[in-house]
Amino acid sequence: MGETYKAEVIGVGTELLLGQIANTNAKWISEQLANVGISIFYHQVVGDNLERVISCFEQAANRSDLVFVTGGLGPTEDDLTREAFAKLSNKKLMMNEQVLSTIANYFSRNNRQMTANNRKQAMTFEHSIAIPNPIGTAPGMIVNHKNCMFIFMPGVPREMKKMMEGFVINYLKDQFSLQDVIRSRMLRFIGIGESQLEDKIQTLISNQDNPTIAPLATDGEVAIRLTAKAETAQQANQLIEQKEKELLDVVGNYLYGHDDITIEKAILMLLNEKNQTIAAAESLTGGLFADAMVSNPGASDVFLGSIVSYAMDAKKDVLDVSDTMLDRYGAVSHACAEEMAKKAANKFKSDIAISFTGVAGPNTSQGKEVGTVIISIYFRGAIAQTEEFHFSGDRNFIRRRSVKKGLELLYHLLKKNS
Repeated sequence: MGETYKAEVIGVGTELLLGQIANTNAKWISEQLANVGISIFYHQVVGDNLERVISCFEQAANRSDLVFVTGGLGPTEDDLTREAFAKLSNKKLMMNEQVLSTIANYFSRNNRQMTANNRKQAMTFEHSIAIPNPIGTAPGMIVNHKNCMFIFMPGVPREMKKMMEGFVINYLKDQFSLQDVIRSRMLRFIGIGESQLEDKIQTLISNQDNPTIAPLATDGEVAIRLTAKAETAQQANQLIEQKEKELLDVVGNYLYGHDDITIEKAILMLLNEKNQTIAAAESLTGGLFADAMVSNPGASDVFLGSIVSYAMDAKKDVLDVSDTMLDRYGAVSHACAEEMAKKAANKFKSDIAISFTGVAGPNTSQGKEVGTVIISIYFRGAIAQTEEFHFSGDRNFIRRRSVKKGLELLYHLLKKNS
């Protein structure tokens, strides 16, 4: 494999710090560089303050080989990227007549008036390479400082992408004889906690090299990201596949999918394969389970609907849960959850039904503590599983966690019966 270059992406603009604009540039640039074997070590965002931009650039120059800077190249006074780099590097900014002509032609083609401050965008550093901007005014620049190469591009995503695809990637390939590629694969697990997963694969983590192994926790599930570097995509994928096999020998029972798949999508795929349908009865979740299902295209093929029977009267009048059962056991009970699931299956004529009941808070209900959740699954004409859980957190977290747990139970039940 070739040499490893440390790369960094810096987004310049106070709007990024305020959350007014998402920093999608950093993600996209990282993906493109991975395809040519360049590893991103750092992401930074800095506001429109000259001293802070200078400090940010200085830190990047001291720790990275390549620094990709987006934003701050516009014509206004708060576009400080050029000024900051000039002060850091002591390089002169000079009017680039060829770039100025290109900018003037852009305004002429678009029947717009070029103002005096647009001339600022034609200022480039001595000994720099201008990056053409085919769809905008601000050109990019490639310029060296000490042992670091800075690549400056506009913050407008479509302009930056055109520059990367049309010029920058090819330039980097020529300059650094880039031959390696980086590939990643996400393995997604449910039904096992982060600490338990990490404990089971600790030996593999301790001995990791290429691919690297990175456990990640999300809401109610965990993932492992495998990242490999090789001379070809095929070789990188082979490395990942071998490491995945080693991991699944240990924790394969908890795997539900790869990369961007979600647990609800995995369930819908299983239902499609089995030609089975599902419905729901929701109390404390209030339709969140239905929302998780219908967020996926094609859900209507297998998901028939959900009855949100939140109030006691709704359970009786809409879902037909019996008065006798509710009087004897209450709404937050195994008996109620099971009857809700059974009634939902009957109402929708579905193969499977799931129900949710419990106490989301903020107050106790029917003598049950906040966070008490009961989930029941009706499967093949009978109650297949009823489980009680005790979740902590605020009201909405408990509701979301309940749905995730329901999805987990469904997935493992479907896999077990496949």
